[in-house]
Amino acid sequence: MPDTANNSVQHRIPADRADPLALSGVNDANLLELGRLANLRVALRDDHLLLSGDLRDVERAVPVAQHMVEMARNGVPFGTDDVSRYLDASRSENGVRRLADAAGRVVVPGPKKTVSPKSEGQAKYLEAIENNDVVIGIGPAGTGKTYLAVAMAVDALFKKRVKRIILARPAVEAGENLGFLPGDLQEKIDPYLRPLYDALEDMIPPDRLRRAMESRSIEIAPLAYMRGRTLQDAFVILDEAQNATRAQMKMFLTRLGMNSKAVITGDKTQIDLPRREDSGLVEVESVLKGIEGIAFSYMRGADVIRHRLVKDIIQAYDAARGESSSEDPTPA
Repeated sequence: MPDTANNSVQHRIPADRADPLALSGVNDANLLELGRLANLRVALRDDHLLLSGDLRDVERAVPVAQHMVEMARNGVPFGTDDVSRYLDASRSENGVRRLADAAGRVVVPGPKKTVSPKSEGQAKYLEAIENNDVVIGIGPAGTGKTYLAVAMAVDALFKKRVKRIILARPAVEAGENLGFLPGDLQEKIDPYLRPLYDALEDMIPPDRLRRAMESRSIEIAPLAYMRGRTLQDAFVILDEAQNATRAQMKMFLTRLGMNSKAVITGDKTQIDLPRREDSGLVEVESVLKGIEGIAFSYMRGADVIRHRLVKDIIQAYDAARGESSSEDPTPA
């Protein structure tokens, strides 16, 4: 009940059938994190989760706490990082529900391997991929653009919605002169494509991935290899698209055949081409916006899912450049 003297309230959320350890976390870590971030007192008492504090803080934390209870009831693992992400999502209307609805949507093969969005921006990104044939995902490093796109591609392949996955990347050095690279052509280009292999290896058991690569139902190649091809029944991903030239971007987009989907990912702050204006990712926004079936999805610093310092590092660099970590506040 509200305390009229200081506007303090206590809210009780039923937590029956919720695993107490899963809900509270080890040494009550989840409850302590929610309390710390929301400036509340949080406790589990008699099958109820109790939130005590300022009315506004309680109202913001209620949907987060309700979802924590729901996850604990359903046996969905979560930790302090998830508490933080859901509280971030609660800043926008229906943010927690959007994130909760999207969680668990993408299930890829492998021993208990489930890939799901960890932020509202990631949830919007997955919604865009589900509902459009071409999606351009733009945002800083660590926001999961490539990883989630690969997860969606793997999901589509193993559910037989497409016959193959094609992953492409421009072979442009990141501001470094690597000099002569030994080996045959495949060995020379593999370093550029390694991040794509990493994502696949994290989702698909080794023997299954090897068979898929041998049968070419999964193909990884430099962007230049796409010229002259028509990609039918395929889920096609262009990664690091900020380093594709304007001509390469047009070439890639026009490879799309029947029953195919394309996802383009890039970070406009990491262009390694001699001139920024040569980037196809910069041009494509003005050229393709407004076309039905094509969506732009923008990530920001809050969507970074790496070491906690990565988000701070990105924001510090953005501040030094006088930029915003959000490319565009408009949802895709």
